[in-house]
Amino acid sequence: MRHGRWAAMATAIQRGHPRERPGPTPKRARFLLLPAVSWAVMASGLDAQRVTLPDSTEVTAIVAGRLIDGVDGGVRENVTILVRGTRLEAVGAGVPVPAGATRIDLSDHTVMPGFIDLHTHITSDPGGGGSSLRRWPGHLAIAGVMNARITLEAGFTTIRNVGSDDFADVALRDAINAGMVPGPRMFTAVHSLGITGGHCDSNGYRPDIFEEPGIEDGIAQGIERVREAVNYQIKYGADVIKFCATGGVLSEGDAVGVQQYTEEEMVVLVQTANMAERTVAAHAHGLEGIKAAVRAGVTSIEHGSMLDDETVRLMAEHGTYLVPTMMAFEDVRERALAGTLGGLPGLKALEIYPYFRESIQLAMREGVKIGFGTDAGVFPHGENAGEFRLLVDAGMSPADAILAATREAAIVLQRTDELGSVEAGKVADLVAVRGDPLADIDLLQDIDFVMKDGVVYKQDGRGARRPATE
Repeated sequence: MRHGRWAAMATAIQRGHPRERPGPTPKRARFLLLPAVSWAVMASGLDAQRVTLPDSTEVTAIVAGRLIDGVDGGVRENVTILVRGTRLEAVGAGVPVPAGATRIDLSDHTVMPGFIDLHTHITSDPGGGGSSLRRWPGHLAIAGVMNARITLEAGFTTIRNVGSDDFADVALRDAINAGMVPGPRMFTAVHSLGITGGHCDSNGYRPDIFEEPGIEDGIAQGIERVREAVNYQIKYGADVIKFCATGGVLSEGDAVGVQQYTEEEMVVLVQTANMAERTVAAHAHGLEGIKAAVRAGVTSIEHGSMLDDETVRLMAEHGTYLVPTMMAFEDVRERALAGTLGGLPGLKALEIYPYFRESIQLAMREGVKIGFGTDAGVFPHGENAGEFRLLVDAGMSPADAILAATREAAIVLQRTDELGSVEAGKVADLVAVRGDPLADIDLLQDIDFVMKDGVVYKQDGRGARRPATE
């Protein structure tokens, strides 16, 4: 919930479908996920699809007892999934398996697309490390390597990371992309933008301890400075722009719900991002800040803890996603009650807690789209799947909760061509659990199998990835 100083550098990825997108339609490649393939989908039996992929010696055939493919929340039984290289070549019943293919039997499992967490702080280390003033910058990168593997093995093959210091997220994402360390596919926001003294600033210190932050640290106000700050993030690789529309919980000196950018500043911020084909995520708790951000055209509202009828209707009309981060609300409340989160942040945690669950229930009833996000880093990484239980307890069906972390999250990322469902031609990101998560959503907290980009990272509940140097 509190955001440090963040940066990221992007490689270039194929664009997703213009349809379904709440933000701008990309006109150029920004990231490089995978080589181009032939996207002609061909029938292969009554219940199968196949695409023509470049030849690869790495072919894997997975037999899934049950498949929740992320297309509509339905369940298919006894499905064969053929993986060639990094992509899904064929999905369906009766798919022929090439000679020499590696076979993986998941006939007593439920297979799903790899999960997507839209709100993480992957280099944050809530369990240790001491004061940030005592840590070397390298600490964050080391913590990020550890957290990345934990997150991947928890079933999250893609994350949208919205906060890191010291360019540690840049180093981590580059290392993951180069195959140096295992971790999820990362979409990063570089610095989160905010006003001087606001939630995205670093407050509570004497003014002589640090240099006053500027656009290099994401701090800007006024139309032209906001425009410069957005372009600065884009220059250094942001594939999403993140800003603090209101106050927050884990920050000093600001009330949790107060608006922190004018609507005119938000409009310029979103327009500048959209001109560069970036979407915008807005940290927002209070009503006026949320409404202003929605009218300005943001793709998603992060947290959204204090909603009313007018606000959710506005979000539904604009197609704005809510990323609830319910686990963070539970965590800060528990720490405040235990006395381990004191001062103003502890008071704000208790102040806001009574509202967040009613807000998400109201949003669901009014048809607001929900994207899965946790705020991992506020609480320990690897526990992300606990958000599924909270979504279901708030009134979501288990199927819709899974779709929030697959299909809907891919729409927010504008990567529906690549991610979010188990369909021929898409990236080979798969997870599996024993049993039926539609009957027991808590099974998703015990992932048994993880594949990312066609590589098995976890099998039979154990890490399975060979060192990258082998």
